[in-house]
Amino acid sequence: MTEPKNPMLAAQQKMRPEFPRRFYKQASFAKSGDGYAIQLDGKQARTPGRAPLVVSSERLAQALAAEWEAQVGIIDPRTMPLTRIVNSAIDGVTSRMDEVRAGVVAYAGSDLLCYWAESPEGLVARQAAAWSPLLDWAETELRARFMKSAGIAHVGQPPEALAAIDRAIVGYDPVALAALHTITTLTGSAILALAVAKGRLTPAQAWSAAHIDEDWQIEKWGEDFEAAQRRAARWREMEAAGLILGN
Repeated sequence: MTEPKNPMLAAQQKMRPEFPRRFYKQASFAKSGDGYAIQLDGKQARTPGRAPLVVSSERLAQALAAEWEAQVGIIDPRTMPLTRIVNSAIDGVTSRMDEVRAGVVAYAGSDLLCYWAESPEGLVARQAAAWSPLLDWAETELRARFMKSAGIAHVGQPPEALAAIDRAIVGYDPVALAALHTITTLTGSAILALAVAKGRLTPAQAWSAAHIDEDWQIEKWGEDFEAAQRRAARWREMEAAGLILGN
């Protein structure tokens, strides 16, 4: 193939990922031991690490199969957030549970909900309305009492609070822990992630709580198109993680 004369175009084409063509006619799922296996034309689907793509929930298996069935022409991982999270859980999280759990706890050490704006009053009021009940919930339900800070000055969190967050996530299996970690990184808040996992918030409510400052800025100055696209992609990840956690 002749190289494009435009060097920018040539570079962009080289950066485009090469996705495999859809090679199957039908995606489905079937009972497999204690779980549910994703099947492509009746054959076991596998993760990039060649492990069987099997989940414990029939509801999740149905959603995964639908994600594979929705692929047209090529298999584009960017449109398969559920599959990406489950693949990462099976191939990576399973053998690194302690490390992933520690990552969630580390986020709790600088949790978004603990860093409040100093001004303007309207923004502070929005944060208070959304975040104060969640901090109260964390103290009551998780036994985790967090310290707040005004502005960006770091505030150290009590070891007891971080230990409580660690206890709250000990029982999650690899797929659920991967989803919990996904929400934590997307929102910057372990509290929001656990609120979704425990049914205190819907994914949409947690997303809104995590973007109070950003939404305030958008209301004042408008939204950049590319930023909106990035945010939409992150929301799809959030939605997928929430589905895994039962929301």
